[in-house]
Amino acid sequence: MSSAITRFLRYMATERNASDLTIKAYREDLFGFAQWIESGPMAGATLDTLDPSHLRQFQSALQQADYAKSTISRKLASLRSFFKFAMREGTAKTNPAKPLRNPRRNRKLPLVLSNEEIGRLLTAPPAHDPAGLRDRAILETMYSAGLRVSELVALRDGDLDFQQGIARVRGKGRKERISPLGSYAIKAIKAYAARRNRSAESENLGQAAPVFVNRFGNILTTRSVGRMLDKYIAEAELDTRTSPHTLRHSFATHLLDRGADIRSVQELLGHKSLTTTQIYTHVSAANLRTIYEQAHPRAQ
Repeated sequence: MSSAITRFLRYMATERNASDLTIKAYREDLFGFAQWIESGPMAGATLDTLDPSHLRQFQSALQQADYAKSTISRKLASLRSFFKFAMREGTAKTNPAKPLRNPRRNRKLPLVLSNEEIGRLLTAPPAHDPAGLRDRAILETMYSAGLRVSELVALRDGDLDFQQGIARVRGKGRKERISPLGSYAIKAIKAYAARRNRSAESENLGQAAPVFVNRFGNILTTRSVGRMLDKYIAEAELDTRTSPHTLRHSFATHLLDRGADIRSVQELLGHKSLTTTQIYTHVSAANLRTIYEQAHPRAQ
């Protein structure tokens, strides 16, 4: 089984262009499953002898071990993809993971900042030194374009078109999309770039040089952005649950609140499925109720 998993991971990396994080998750999920098989009464089982009842036992073991429902769903998805590949290779006749149902998830609404809270956060970084200018540009860009942190740190000079007001973004699975850049974000990036101190190595990359760099002049990490945001969350006295992804949630919700259609928001977020985007319609419902109560003559 180990050799089949290794071939699958190589296939995902080379032919499907899966991201490093995706490959890491597949590796943990699949080798964890293989270890569970070998440590129990099914030791010695092959891909061809496993059936849905075996995988239901695995799912039950995960539930008894108190794994989160989202984690269990991800592991089952990994197994479905793996067995689909094994069938294509001829090492498995069926996909025993296909009949399994994901556990019903408790849908949590994302935390969304109000306009006033967004304003406090975006103006928290000082505008008189290079570090503050960088941090302000980062926050403005994340909120303006609805970016994931991984997408932000991957931005290169050649990805930005200030004249058109757009950025080329590399999303999950290395898929590219075009995202808008508002005037505030463009102004903040230009102010930062004028005082940016990049390393010689970064400068030599030309248009492939990273937009945002650390104090040593090298590309930022996602962890560094998270630590930076935590500092300004405290200064702006925002909900401690606020995370880098909260800016993305707020971006989507504020667009819907102002009349953007959900298909357009899906494209801007880079969501493959509309279902992923629809969670924001639940958040916006509260705003619709407020508008109704203020505007309808018989609402109260």
